Amino acid sequence: MKKLPIKSPAYRYIEKSFNEWLDVLGYAEQTVYGMPNFVRELLHYLEQQGKAEIQDITKPLIKEYYHNYLKNRPNNKFGGALSGSHLNKHLQALYKFCDYLRQTGKIIIPALNITMEKPNNEQPTVLTEEEIKQLYKACELYPEGTEHRKPSWFYPAMALRDKAMLTVYYGCGLRRNEGLHIELNDILWDKQLLYVRKGKNYKERFVPISKAGLKHLENYLYDSRPLLIKYNKEERFFINERGKPMQGQMMLLRLNQLVRRTENIALQEKQAGLHSLRHSIATHLLSNGMKLEKIKDFLGHSSLESTQIYAHLIEEDYANRHL
Repeated sequence: MKKLPIKSPAYRYIEKSFNEWLDVLGYAEQTVYGMPNFVRELLHYLEQQGKAEIQDITKPLIKEYYHNYLKNRPNNKFGGALSGSHLNKHLQALYKFCDYLRQTGKIIIPALNITMEKPNNEQPTVLTEEEIKQLYKACELYPEGTEHRKPSWFYPAMALRDKAMLTVYYGCGLRRNEGLHIELNDILWDKQLLYVRKGKNYKERFVPISKAGLKHLENYLYDSRPLLIKYNKEERFFINERGKPMQGQMMLLRLNQLVRRTENIALQEKQAGLHSLRHSIATHLLSNGMKLEKIKDFLGHSSLESTQIYAHLIEEDYANRHL
């Protein structure tokens, strides 16, 4: 959701301090960035209740925030209520925040004793191979009536970057942060491999790149990226219009624009995200005969159990088509 404002100097300090505490303890980058954002919503809520000091943060108020506000707040992105999985992320952040307050000697909050929500067991969103082809074609469809708003090179450059993005997230099956952290030297052109340096739990792996995918990456690197980088020195592979590293929200925005350009209503209703591309390539590889063990290594899963879900998806799809 949109970043909520915090006016209280005490709350601004404590949010920054919580972030630094997580970083010092060696938590993953996604946790260091994400948990303070969840806590910010609590602090914003407390401010709205006229509570703006650290001492105002109490167990009853946290429980009131969770049960009366958070569980009833709409999902600003997709509508409806927050999913059980999303609520659990908030809960994990609240528990960790209480640990921080206690261990740093700020205040001691008794155990919250809030039970984790039952996950919704939502099925991963998977695109068909035809829908993936439509996304690649949509890269070449520029917004109407915008030809004079940007320099002549802009939209062709964006098209090449979009194709490179699809190659990384679909063709190589990377997680969001893995794709964002690709650096120039991570592509082994002669071996057709991509070195994944920021895998989950900091596991490294090499991912194969198809010849077509390698061409998309090469076209972006030599024909698009130089127009964006300008005079900056930046090692990140994906950069924005200002020559700075692209953020996950911008990547998702580009994907959403491609989905809209396809004018495929069924595809638009899937509300696909970057991780949907990863789910899609795994499902397509399995459907085309690749062994589950190889898909596990390709995706960087720690155990085969995480990869089994794609076998279940294929079985369900087969059953639905043969009812």
